[in-house]
Amino acid sequence: MIEYRESEFLVETEVPEDELIISRTDLSGKITYANETFCDISGYHENELIGKSHNIVRHPDMPSAAFADLWSTIQAGKQWTGIVKNMRKDKGFYWVEAIVSGVYKNGELVEYKSLRSPISYEIKLKYQRLYDKMRAENNEKVRKIIYE
Repeated sequence: MIEYRESEFLVETEVPEDELIISRTDLSGKITYANETFCDISGYHENELIGKSHNIVRHPDMPSAAFADLWSTIQAGKQWTGIVKNMRKDKGFYWVEAIVSGVYKNGELVEYKSLRSPISYEIKLKYQRLYDKMRAENNEKVRKIIYE
């Protein structure tokens, strides 16, 4: 079951503890496979994801440096692990720990796979603050929430 944490301006979808989000992409990052959990959490139907760039779920809070690091790591043939904030189809969001690596057939890289799992509130908060700081330092847009 998907749980929502709501404030007056943000809606978070909690990834259930017993779920794993799985996707695969071609070498250019276009989705070739999305499991049911990915569809449920992201709010997209499978046919809306297949063939689309995986950045369809990229949240604007994510600094570009995080994805530059991801791409340089996996293109070097290494596994990348990181904390990612994704955006749902309805503009809500969800946080995950992502592990991205190559898929090889007969020693040749043919696609990438991504396994994503839930993280704690404390880790979300830590990375939201870190990513806000990274975006500000790189002159990327930074959201501001003002309490009155």
